[in-house]
Amino acid sequence: MTSVRRLTPADASQRTWLLVHPKGLVVRRESDDAVFFPTDDDIAQLGVDTQAAHHLGSLRDEHGRDTESFAVSLDEETQLRPPLVVANLRELYIPLGDERFWLAGRATQVVDWAKTHRFCGRCATPTVAMENERCLRCPACGLLSYPRISPAIIVLVRRGDRVLLARNARSTFGFYSVLAGFSEVGESLEETIVREVREEVGVDVANARYFGSQPWPFPHSLMIGFFADWVSGEIQVDGAEIAHADWFRADALPPIPPRLSIARSLIDAWLAEVRGR
Repeated sequence: MTSVRRLTPADASQRTWLLVHPKGLVVRRESDDAVFFPTDDDIAQLGVDTQAAHHLGSLRDEHGRDTESFAVSLDEETQLRPPLVVANLRELYIPLGDERFWLAGRATQVVDWAKTHRFCGRCATPTVAMENERCLRCPACGLLSYPRISPAIIVLVRRGDRVLLARNARSTFGFYSVLAGFSEVGESLEETIVREVREEVGVDVANARYFGSQPWPFPHSLMIGFFADWVSGEIQVDGAEIAHADWFRADALPPIPPRLSIARSLIDAWLAEVRGR
């Protein structure tokens, strides 16, 4: 379990601040490529209440210092002055880099959990934070509320030397990706793979093989990646989630996702295999 109250901002000599705004994350944008987290001075000038800060763990900052990182919620009405700006989390991946980006994702999820669980879901009593783990407890009925994590499969389906890629009907980026979907109650990950693929593109798959996982803070998913093999059926998209799908060879791929996602990692791993690298 991750401690919540064991370490507070006052306990740390060096701090990294993650200010979670209703529209994204507050950052210091020095230039398009130079983006940093707010400083202690920024926090003081904004009048941020740090008593409810969430400890996220350790981080080495841009100056090479070991710091303790804390997430704090910021009201939408708070006035920001340059270089402080609100940025969409997705657009921060490249300027922040892997470690800081995934820390930012953790911050947004923890703050959202705390804001949406201020009251007990069973008896409506105000909840209190526990000292030794990231959990909110109802003092009246004892209900425990942990941060929500929603498991979802993401699967690359193979058919000989071809791979199944699809374009999401709601996507504004236009790229083709592998298939994904949330697990339902009482369902194994393997069952989710079979159901989701059949529902979205009408084919049957088997031989699911675990690839890896990735936290996905949009808003609170855990993406669990697999390879699977086509068994039968021809592509018939559902028309709701999937606009178009097809089988593609390695030398004729459509636009594919950026390196941010595990979807791209699955595709890259398949490409390396078929190309013999």
